[in-house]
Amino acid sequence: MPSFESIKKAARADGFASVLAIGRANPENFIEQSAYPDFYFRVTNSEHLVDLKKKFQRICDKTAIRKRHFVWNEELVSANPGLRTFMDKSLNVRQEVAIREIPNLGAQAATKAIQEWGQPKSRITHLIFCTTSGIDLPGADYQLTQILGLNPNIERVMLYMQGCHAGGTTLRLAKCLAESRKGARVLVVCAETTTVLIRAPSEEHQDDLVTQALFADGASALIVGADPDETANERASFVIVSTSQVLLPDSGGAIGGHLSEGGLIATLHRDVPQIVSKNVAKCLEEAFTPLGISDWNSIFWVPHPGGRAILDQVEERVGLKPEKLLVSRHILAEYGNMSSVCVHFALDEMRKRSTKEGKATTGEGLDWGVLYAFGRALRVDTVVFHSFPF
Repeated sequence: MPSFESIKKAARADGFASVLAIGRANPENFIEQSAYPDFYFRVTNSEHLVDLKKKFQRICDKTAIRKRHFVWNEELVSANPGLRTFMDKSLNVRQEVAIREIPNLGAQAATKAIQEWGQPKSRITHLIFCTTSGIDLPGADYQLTQILGLNPNIERVMLYMQGCHAGGTTLRLAKCLAESRKGARVLVVCAETTTVLIRAPSEEHQDDLVTQALFADGASALIVGADPDETANERASFVIVSTSQVLLPDSGGAIGGHLSEGGLIATLHRDVPQIVSKNVAKCLEEAFTPLGISDWNSIFWVPHPGGRAILDQVEERVGLKPEKLLVSRHILAEYGNMSSVCVHFALDEMRKRSTKEGKATTGEGLDWGVLYAFGRALRVDTVVFHSFPF
C-alpha cells in the first residue's frame, strides 16, 4: 500500500503555475470618447444641463481614452426610463441584461483562450469566474459550463462584486489551484458590463460623472497550469512566480460600490492615485527583494489601467521610464477601464509585443515583471511574473 506521504507528493504539481493561453472579447458596440458626452446627454434627456455637459466633456477629454465598448446601446436606454434618470428603480432591467450578456461575453473570451491553448476542453479541471455585474443563482460560472459544454465535475469558484483588483485575485487563486494538483488546468474568466452603472447625470451627485467617463465592457480568459505538456504542444508565456494581496493603510472607502434599486453607485475618491502611487514602492520591495531585484526599470510592468492620473503618479513616484507603462496606457486608450478585465488585456498585449512570428524578441515582457491590480477599500494584488522558460 502506498504511504500517505507518497500519495501527497504525487498529487501536487512539480513546478510553478504558468499562463498557457489568453483570450479576450468586447461587445461589437463601441463609442468614440470624443463623441460620448453628446451621446450620453442626449440619450439620457439631459441636454438642458449645459454647464454639467461642459464639465463632463472636460472629464472625458482628460481620461486619455479613445473609445469604449458597451453591451448596452441607445435602444435599451430609450426603452427603459429608469436608465435615463438618476437612481430611479431599474435594478431588474440591469439584472436581466447582465445575467444574459455576462456569460455570453465570458464564453467568447474563453473560446478564444481554449482555441489558443489547443487542448481538449475535457482537460479543464477548474473554473474561476469573476464579475461585478449581475448576481444570480445559478451563477455565470454555471451558465458558462453549459455554453462551453465543460465537464460537469469541473470545480468552480464564482466571485461577485470584487471590482478592479480581481484581475490579480483570480491569478492568485488560479496559481493555488494549478499547483495543488498534478495536471490541473484552470480556466479563469472575468466579464464586466457598465449596464449596472449607466444612468443620467445629476447636478447634486457630480462624482458619478467620473464613473460614466471611465468604465467600459469586456471579458478576458486565461488558461493557467503548471508543468506544460510539451508532448501535447502546450506553450507557456509567463510563469506566475508569486502573488500577494495587501489592504493599504488609511484607504478605507477610497474605492467602493453600493448596489441598490438604482443600480451600482461606484465610489472613486480623488486621492486614489496618490494612495496607490505612494504604496507601490513598498509592494515592489516586498515582492522583489527576495529575488535580488531593486531596479524597477529592469522589469516589465502590467498595472491596472484604472485611470490616467494613477498611471502618471505611479510613473513619477517610482521613477519609471515612460515606455514602462505604454502597454497599460494603450489598453486604457483603446478600451477604457473594464474593471477586473483590464490587467488581463494588458498582460496579453505585453505578450504580443514581446513576440514576433512565435519567437522571442528583445523588448518588454522577456524577463521579470509585475502585475498590479487595485480596487475596493483600497487593496492591491501584486503578481510577480517571469517569462517562460523559467
